[in-house]
Amino acid sequence: MISRLLVANRGEIARRVFATCRALGVETVAVHSDADADAPFVAEADHAVRLPGNTPVETYLRIEAILDAARRSGADAIHPGYGFLAENADFAAAVTDAGLTWVGPPAKAIAAMGDKLAAKALLADAGVPMLPSWTDPEQVTGFPVLVKASAGGGGRGMRIVRDAGGLAEAVASARREAAAAFGDGTVFIERYVERGRHVEVQIVGDRHGTVLALGERDCSIQRRHQKIVEEAPAIVVTELRQRLHAAAVAAGQAVDYLGAGTVEFLLAPDGEFYFLEMNTRLQVEHPVTEAVTGLDLVRLQLLVAEGEPLPLAATPPVEGHAIEVRLCAEDPTQGFRPAAGTLHRFTVPGVVGEFTPTRGLRLDSGVLGGSTVGVHYDSMLAKLVAWAPTRAGATRILAAALARAELHGVTTNRDLLVRVLRSREFGAAEVDTGFLDRHPEVFAALLPAGELPLAALAAALASAADRRVAARVLTGLPSGWRNVPAFPQVARFAGPDGGEIEVRYRLDRTGGLAEWSTSTGSEPPPTVTLVGATGQRVVLDVDGVRRAYRVHRVGPEVFVDGPDGAASLAELPRFPLPGAELAAGSLLAPLPGAVARVHVEVGQRVAAGDLLLTLEAMKLEHPVLAPTGGVVTELPVLAGGQVDTGAVLAVVDPVEEAS
Repeated sequence: MISRLLVANRGEIARRVFATCRALGVETVAVHSDADADAPFVAEADHAVRLPGNTPVETYLRIEAILDAARRSGADAIHPGYGFLAENADFAAAVTDAGLTWVGPPAKAIAAMGDKLAAKALLADAGVPMLPSWTDPEQVTGFPVLVKASAGGGGRGMRIVRDAGGLAEAVASARREAAAAFGDGTVFIERYVERGRHVEVQIVGDRHGTVLALGERDCSIQRRHQKIVEEAPAIVVTELRQRLHAAAVAAGQAVDYLGAGTVEFLLAPDGEFYFLEMNTRLQVEHPVTEAVTGLDLVRLQLLVAEGEPLPLAATPPVEGHAIEVRLCAEDPTQGFRPAAGTLHRFTVPGVVGEFTPTRGLRLDSGVLGGSTVGVHYDSMLAKLVAWAPTRAGATRILAAALARAELHGVTTNRDLLVRVLRSREFGAAEVDTGFLDRHPEVFAALLPAGELPLAALAAALASAADRRVAARVLTGLPSGWRNVPAFPQVARFAGPDGGEIEVRYRLDRTGGLAEWSTSTGSEPPPTVTLVGATGQRVVLDVDGVRRAYRVHRVGPEVFVDGPDGAASLAELPRFPLPGAELAAGSLLAPLPGAVARVHVEVGQRVAAGDLLLTLEAMKLEHPVLAPTGGVVTELPVLAGGQVDTGAVLAVVDPVEEAS
């Protein structure tokens, strides 16, 4: 029996495992980097051990440091979570060699599936359908193809190539990213199926020879080959479902699988399916399977690790439908660029459960309000899961909860997720892995541009209400009131796109809104009546329709959540101090990170869109492109150097562009 379990991971998955441990009476141990010292998962553990450093290489990827933490804390078992060392065969072997219980499949099974090339060969012999693949770029016979990392997953080291001209650079780039993420730069090339669906089967095996399929999931909505929307069950006909389950069980039996794992397939438009990979761990999207089966997959992992037989003898029945979204700190409109900072507020309405199987709305989060989102780890903040008797019901519940969530301080992909869920195509289950490429409309902000002035007005009125509360004299008069009206009050904000919004307004002696105007748009503003205002809530009657806005101020930052969407504003000073001017053509770092490579030199002529530098942050590469043609006149950074947000990376002088 496991008595004290160490989770060799962080964030949401550590909290998830701890939740089941508490229910079973198992003590818990967290390991944490310095950056994670104040993270929620550390506070929730019964014991915590520091891993000095911040980067994964310094902390969560150090096998000996984690084993030492287990010894020092008295842990008798280790759960790897997912990512980091979860699919590292050497780690699994080291845990068992240390006399600890390993909550996962045997090292032999991990090794067999960890090398994707070897896995394809092994499972092809077991009768699992395969796509044609190559290891030598010179042998590729047709396009499009997908370059894939042999040792990893999660979309890292993957590149779509549509013609021979781009293959060499794609292979080189994939090798670099794979080496950075997994310590192994081996890649291979596989035929790419257009409009394919990503369908995977959850399996579980025990020490008594049983391998079962627990249902399937559709994970086709992806960005950068990483899943962001997952659902169970997949919309497939019964005969295809049975074949998928049989192929997944055959894969598990081929490696004597133990514990929870996932066999991933690509479903082609013609109904054929092909093996993609086998993940020898718990998947990020496991909650949707838990929701429709009622099973606690972490509990099953622990039972199997203790040698118990599975408490079920066949694939369980599925009830209802569940959909999960991955809420990430990133900006979809900027190529999914990761975001960092302080999460000032994080609330999701309607949540009925966390971290364990739930009917309704479930939140598995690695953060809380006040958490710091750094640049050292993956950008995922939380997973929100909705269950309902029907797919349409789950979709509606999930979209509404996301739209009403208060997510303040860090840019997220929330608006994109809501638009995906509310799209006609998703509602009709017309999804595939190229969905986002074909639907640029889902990248638009939820808040229409025409509604932004109303959000700014609400921010200005909330600020005025706060000033009245703080006033020491004439507290019964509205803010800015004058006996003889002269000039309106003026509030200036930087909008979400960096543009300036100026709001002019005047209150009458009763505190009502006498007039207002805005600097944005040529059309006259709507007729607005102020129903009520506090520093946290403003209610406006807009052309006869009442609207409530929630306002949250943190220093100059103002977060406004309204009925049509949210806006993040920054109040600008009325009399700004002069500051140093940047040279024209300066390119600034969009986020903290490391300069992975510098592709140009001072004096070099470049064209618009040319690659100047590559930044590395949150485990991904981010290209920095020339905004215009010209000459590189300054290059103040070097490969390997660290930069902060706003640092000058390069200066491109368009004046000197060759004619």
